[in-house]
Amino acid sequence: MNKRKILPFILPVAIIIFWYVITDGLHLVRPYVLPSPVAVVYSAINILQSGKLLQNTIDTLFKVFSGLILASVVAIPLGILMGWYQTLEDLGSFIISILRPIPPVAWIPFSILWFGIGTVPAVFIIFMGCVFPILVYTLDGVKRTDKVLIESAQTLGANDWNVLRRVILPSAVPYIVSGLKVGVGIALMCTISAEMIGSSSGLGYMILTATNLFDTGTTVVGMLVIGLIGLVLDYVFGLAQKRIFW
Repeated sequence: MNKRKILPFILPVAIIIFWYVITDGLHLVRPYVLPSPVAVVYSAINILQSGKLLQNTIDTLFKVFSGLILASVVAIPLGILMGWYQTLEDLGSFIISILRPIPPVAWIPFSILWFGIGTVPAVFIIFMGCVFPILVYTLDGVKRTDKVLIESAQTLGANDWNVLRRVILPSAVPYIVSGLKVGVGIALMCTISAEMIGSSSGLGYMILTATNLFDTGTTVVGMLVIGLIGLVLDYVFGLAQKRIFW
């Protein structure tokens, strides 16, 4: 077997062994501070059988993709237009520079005031977290388009719409995918934060509820599921990048 395929698993296995030793092995850590791997497995089985894990995971994924899609619908066209029309970039760059550094979680109080408790405020927080990275990556992709290709298309009689559709957009696609990849990670973090404060469902809500009940096993299960979701999505976007970056 290829050593490179084994190496990524060595550290996780070592961590699990060390985790087991300090909990169930030597009892150096109390269960309510850090549950043992065995306790986490039992918690996972219980919440899987109850259906809570599946339902909360679906709720979280729905919020993540809803916010990400809304952000993409706004950010990608706007980034292309701002990159192509200098006047539009000059008009919007100042307000974007002000709003972009604001952490998405800072919008949580307003999201609750405007939308109440539930799915909508969480989607709004995700939107605010994703829209600017996708916008910046898209804008950068447009700006990096080879000027020779643009001038050649214009010389051959292409109008602005044809240049945008046939030259600018294909050139910017790799950068857009990179922006979406960054956005997915931000979306997950925003979702969990929003669910802990202004939601009644999802993995973040499950983690918070379990923590309040000192059910640390369920807390760890929720954290691991979030990590697995991030790993899968990162892998999917990584494959997309490999196909696009020829």
